[in-house]
Amino acid sequence: MKLICDTVESCARLAAARYQRLLNEKPDAVLGLATGSTPEPLYRELIRLNKAGALSFARAATYNLDEYVGLRGDHPQSYRYFMDDRLFDHVDIKKENTHVPDGLHTTAENAADYDQAIAAAGGIDLQLLGIGPNGHIGFNEPGGPWNSRTHIADLSDSTRQANKRFFSSIDDVPTQAISMGIMTIMHARSILVLAFGPAKAQAVAAMVKGPVDPACPASILQLHPDVTVFADEEAAALV
Repeated sequence: MKLICDTVESCARLAAARYQRLLNEKPDAVLGLATGSTPEPLYRELIRLNKAGALSFARAATYNLDEYVGLRGDHPQSYRYFMDDRLFDHVDIKKENTHVPDGLHTTAENAADYDQAIAAAGGIDLQLLGIGPNGHIGFNEPGGPWNSRTHIADLSDSTRQANKRFFSSIDDVPTQAISMGIMTIMHARSILVLAFGPAKAQAVAAMVKGPVDPACPASILQLHPDVTVFADEEAAALV
């Protein structure tokens, strides 16, 4: 695991350069993407590079980590809406090549189909992750199994509290999500983790130098052969 510590803006540029290299070398790359405020600087930089002609998504495919159960794709807080608004509508990707789990018609069978679709696409070349204050990646909460595939996850109180700023009240925050599992994530060929701000410091320290323990789901990334963590000074303060 490689840790790169710099400003948020510099981290976004460095992470975007990884996408630029990958897409220039493999235009039909399969990208695993994430949502939330953390990747927004990266997505803005990818849009800039795309508009400048420095990279193209025209042949790429994307698979998002997760989606809230119960939200339509056009709901302003759905992750499909987020990805369209923050990235897909502004670059040259084919919308039919973008995939976000279905939050409305959510069953165990649908979850398994998502893993099968990723495998049929050739597997994820580069998986983007954020990290929750409790160490979750995707919606894989502390204490969950290491061998999980895409599944319906119950959201912890801390995760719902962290996300309530996007909703009118805590009562509006969904209690479940469909999420790639730990094993799904670990099968990606390369992984990038973004972590910004002091609220992520303890989780980053546990991920990078703590024991590999289900109490911090992100700690399993220590066992992956190609992980790069981009963090600002506040998030890396305890490493």
